[in-house]
Amino acid sequence: MGTVLMVVLAAAVAAAAVVAAGPVRAGRRAARAERARLAEEARRRARRSLDAVWAMDGREFENYVADLCRRDGCTDVVRVGGAGDLGADVTGRLPDGRRFVVQCKRYAKHRTVGSRDIQTFNGTARAEHGADVPVFVASCVFTGPAREFAARHRLCLIDVNLLGFWNGGTPLTSFLDLDISRSGTHRRLPPDHD
Repeated sequence: MGTVLMVVLAAAVAAAAVVAAGPVRAGRRAARAERARLAEEARRRARRSLDAVWAMDGREFENYVADLCRRDGCTDVVRVGGAGDLGADVTGRLPDGRRFVVQCKRYAKHRTVGSRDIQTFNGTARAEHGADVPVFVASCVFTGPAREFAARHRLCLIDVNLLGFWNGGTPLTSFLDLDISRSGTHRRLPPDHD
């Protein structure tokens, strides 16, 4: 009799656990969906804040990036871009003293930066400019191969999504250790139709 009671009690506990697990899983799915929705909304807000960036010319974009570096506590920040700059548009020192070199590409938002541009920058950032931290900033997205190359060679890529967050107050140092091959997207944004 005691064994039968134990079996019946165990079956009742198991049935209750199965019934309770359904709402728990549904709650987790809903929480994941809400986190994804909030992340996508944050990306949309960040992109909307960049309307002025897409209206800039190349020189204005370089000055804008230099100003963001200064805002984040970087020192000795200089905009050096121009003909013959060998890929250095902005140089300076991070708050911890490391030397950074930034290549800026102010492209239309529906364009992409490919692997060839990243490879060229990689060839000059450290060798020509003595960068401890090479940073490539673009007002569009990077292709998948560009991201993979950058990850292998420890280059920091700031695409349109991350640029929106940087513009919104996230400090430059927050982007330096991101695994760019796994973060972000390489899908082009649609062009503006006026």
